[in-house]
Amino acid sequence: MPSDAVKTLQQKLFRGAEDTSGIQQTDSRDPGLTIQIPKVEPAASPKLPTKASKTAPSDLNGTQENDSTKSYRQRLSESLGADYHGVEKYRLLQDQKRERHWKRWGPYLSDRQWATVREDYSENGDAWSHFPHEHSRSRAYRWGEDGIGGISDSHQRLCFSLALWNEEDPILKERLFGVTGHQGNHGEDVKELYYYLDSTPTHSYMKFLYKYPQRRYPYEELVDENVHRDRNVEEYEILDTDIFDDDRYWDVFMEYAKDEDDPENVYIRITSYNRGPDPATLHIIPQLWFRNTWSWPKQKPPMPSLSAVYTDNDIGSVKVKHPEMGVSFLCCLPSPPPVDADGTYVGDEDAVIQPDLLFTENDTNFRRLYGGVNQSACVKDAFHDHIIPLHRPQRSDSKTLDDSNTPHPSVSTPTCNATPQELPFVNSEKCGTKSAAHYIFRDVPGRGGCAVVRLKLTPLFPNKDRSLEDEGIFDDVIEERREEANEFYSSLLLGPISDDLKQVMRQALGGMLWTKQFYYFVQKEWIEGDPAQPPPPPGRRHIRNEHWRHMYIEDILSMPDKWEYPFFAAWDTAFHCIPLAVVDPSFAKKQLDLLTREWYMKPDGQMPAYEWNFSDVNPPVHAWATFRVFKIERKLTGREDIPFLERVFQKLLLNFTWWVNRKDSGGNNVFEGGFLGLDNIGIFNRSEPLPTGGDLRQADGTAWMAFYCLNMLNMALELAKHNAVYEDIASKFFEHFIFIADAMTYRSGDNESNLWHEQDGMYYDAIEFSPGNSFQLPVRSLVSLIPLYATLVLEPAVINRFPGFKKRMEWFIDNRPEISGRNMANMKAGGRGERRLLALADKERLVRILEKMLDENEFLSEHGIRSLSKLHKEKPWGMHVNGQWHEVGYWPGDSHSGMFGGNSNWRGLAVNFLLIESLQRFYQYYGDELQVECPTGSGEYMNLVEVAEEIQHRIIHIFGRDVEGKRATNGGNVKLDEDPHFRDYVCFYEFFHGDTGRGLGASHQTGWTGLVAYHILQSGVSCRLPKTPRTPRSLVNHYFDETIDAHSEHGEDTRSLFSAMSAADLNTLGDISPDAL
Repeated sequence: MPSDAVKTLQQKLFRGAEDTSGIQQTDSRDPGLTIQIPKVEPAASPKLPTKASKTAPSDLNGTQENDSTKSYRQRLSESLGADYHGVEKYRLLQDQKRERHWKRWGPYLSDRQWATVREDYSENGDAWSHFPHEHSRSRAYRWGEDGIGGISDSHQRLCFSLALWNEEDPILKERLFGVTGHQGNHGEDVKELYYYLDSTPTHSYMKFLYKYPQRRYPYEELVDENVHRDRNVEEYEILDTDIFDDDRYWDVFMEYAKDEDDPENVYIRITSYNRGPDPATLHIIPQLWFRNTWSWPKQKPPMPSLSAVYTDNDIGSVKVKHPEMGVSFLCCLPSPPPVDADGTYVGDEDAVIQPDLLFTENDTNFRRLYGGVNQSACVKDAFHDHIIPLHRPQRSDSKTLDDSNTPHPSVSTPTCNATPQELPFVNSEKCGTKSAAHYIFRDVPGRGGCAVVRLKLTPLFPNKDRSLEDEGIFDDVIEERREEANEFYSSLLLGPISDDLKQVMRQALGGMLWTKQFYYFVQKEWIEGDPAQPPPPPGRRHIRNEHWRHMYIEDILSMPDKWEYPFFAAWDTAFHCIPLAVVDPSFAKKQLDLLTREWYMKPDGQMPAYEWNFSDVNPPVHAWATFRVFKIERKLTGREDIPFLERVFQKLLLNFTWWVNRKDSGGNNVFEGGFLGLDNIGIFNRSEPLPTGGDLRQADGTAWMAFYCLNMLNMALELAKHNAVYEDIASKFFEHFIFIADAMTYRSGDNESNLWHEQDGMYYDAIEFSPGNSFQLPVRSLVSLIPLYATLVLEPAVINRFPGFKKRMEWFIDNRPEISGRNMANMKAGGRGERRLLALADKERLVRILEKMLDENEFLSEHGIRSLSKLHKEKPWGMHVNGQWHEVGYWPGDSHSGMFGGNSNWRGLAVNFLLIESLQRFYQYYGDELQVECPTGSGEYMNLVEVAEEIQHRIIHIFGRDVEGKRATNGGNVKLDEDPHFRDYVCFYEFFHGDTGRGLGASHQTGWTGLVAYHILQSGVSCRLPKTPRTPRSLVNHYFDETIDAHSEHGEDTRSLFSAMSAADLNTLGDISPDAL
């Protein structure tokens, strides 16, 4: 490049972020989320010219001179006027109307594709051993791709991600490492430090952080230490090694931004900081490749291709040609030399770092793995061999060369006709199906030295793109998208929330948007094998998922955790959709709709659980989530998507029937659901026959079905507003609920046995050995609390609107008092505002359960409700069965038992969320009349909505900083709490220590743990700092306003104490009125 162009590039590359005048004031500091590129010398830079758009407002297409300095936000605001609600919301509307495909490109790459069930073709179903990490760099994937901070198109045809090398590691760092289910003392666990920092719903802006060590990565140490630890010891984590000592690591930020009005143009900025004390060298190797779709069919499909092209000003690009995607380019801009923390260049400031474009094929290296013959001269792991000399095999050795002693599974070697591989390892003709741009930054100064790489994925030929010639324009695009993200998230806030909680909320929601993944699975092809590959072992088809022949999945799905759980889980998805509905109702609805479609749901109505066993049974929460998402969208946007509600409801009728037919074996409305989720701590494995013999009568299984009934009833009443047929269906679910409630006292021969224990004041499971011979299991766990979920408040306006439903309800109450009068609240008695209550627990039982639930020596912890009462720490409960002792004792951390569904003590946010909503519903009925002591023994009494808010605040305290700047989830780790380069970043763990709140399990479970964002939005305004005294309150005034005329759920004007809807609070989540719940 010419010298003056180089200087211009350097000046603009390292200038600081400019102030931009926005439509809405946003938090310009954005602490912990802003990348501060060191300043050198400010230089004026031209703004991106206005782009014409066939669907944008007409006056945005103008090119008036006075608009040249205005941001897209300003121009769009002026064009839309009063209809302007933010740029990102405008993009969501464009995507919904199919005017722009804003979600075509997104973070759809998995964090781990190796060792998944889909890639497992072994005879014994051992997915962890069949496709280990050691194979992942050399072996082509069949069903998906993975990478670090990567993106792909929505069909994952073309993928992009980051690879790094520190000149110490034996392999490139191109995917995240962790221990497998066999190696971890508590199962699989990722051993990396990375954070999903930010994302908008359309992925117009995204930010990701990976912390890359400068020392050799301790692969062997992490495996060996975890293998030798038992369940009684904490896991050995990456920060327990010396790899990050003296801060010898890189902070590598990845940012993605799309053009203001063109989702096909993706700007990529990779900013790397040397946090260590000494200069260090870093290889930054962005990779672009095609998912391998050609190795499986007998007849090869038309092949895609990548090739190198160069512009007149020496910008190298990868030309992308795909039969279905057309032509596009990945432009790899030259980078200026690195700078130190003060902005001083290293070496010659006129020098530039030109990337070396590398090409190979995304094909398996059979020679390295199995001593076979390769199908192509250049293979998947070629970049490792090309860049790292020690990774190359010896010429005389055709066997595998791995950095691990993990034994490889026995795999048949296909017959290949390629010649043995010789140097060079990459394609000298600069073409292939996998490519990389190799940047080398030498001697980057320590303590903040910085190197930046810029790339752009675009359908435009590089010579026609001004942003490639002026990095100032390039940076401005990214900064504008970041400001639009600030605008979007600021619009969600109800009131003044602390900066720290704003960050927690934003990272939680950003993480949920990052954990979308392209999920591909065709059961027929998976079970039978591929025509061009050796047939799978015959016994394999009987190992798992044999009966799900109809499944054909090729969708973008919300994952629980893209490394530890890179597969959908139906029960998790329901909870994901609650916070997702706040930012993107369309995507949330799509997730719930998909799981009920005919290519997911079995013909008999069963919904798939997760890929390890699609036939497993999870709690029936889909109806609750569907109606909740419907109402969240209505609350925030005013739109009612009745077709969505009706479509899912119809499919849930099938699923409800499946539950009744398959899980109520005796036809007595007492359900034996099996495992039923993760918080059901029991003495026996509920997924297997009881060692005692007999049948397990599950209090929670029956309560879940009562909960299911009430949600179906609620949905039917909503649909009845538009179609009178649903009024009869509502009556059906009302009666079914009554029968299930009655079954909490079940008939055993000529006798009756109750799941309610009158002396203890708790619900318990029971074993029925024979008619008249049953035994209760007095284990105080969430089994005892889940019956509280089955709660619904009927508004008088609802009852009066549907006379047929009212008549049937009143007839049933009057004529079947022996059923409707026990095991549930009194439906005859009207509550606050003449509401009616449908609930398993009447007032007396509710108070007795809450007495234990709110006792800090039992269920109530500083961080929410425990899954098992702390009472069992001093008083474990057990019994002898066939000479073996079975026991449940309180253990607040990771389980000591390997039993599936045993004493796991999981403390996820999902079950707490449902308890909170149940208390809010009870309050709608009882109002201030019912006050309970919270905590038990404290002398402080609260109404039930205040109790709900107190639990919400305790959950928020897991993540928020306390008065000493510590986060409970960090478990007292000083580096995580105090280091300025760690303390603002939050990991959203799968579950939490019952006493300390320390994060446990999957470390990036931004799925159901993302519910904390919803809690912050609903009650963060009033949340006190952790470990500070609670301020006594009477009524939660920010929820309710007696002077506001609110509309009820069904449209009638009512004066309601239970609505926060006002001119100031419209489109917020602080409302817990019947309409909102």
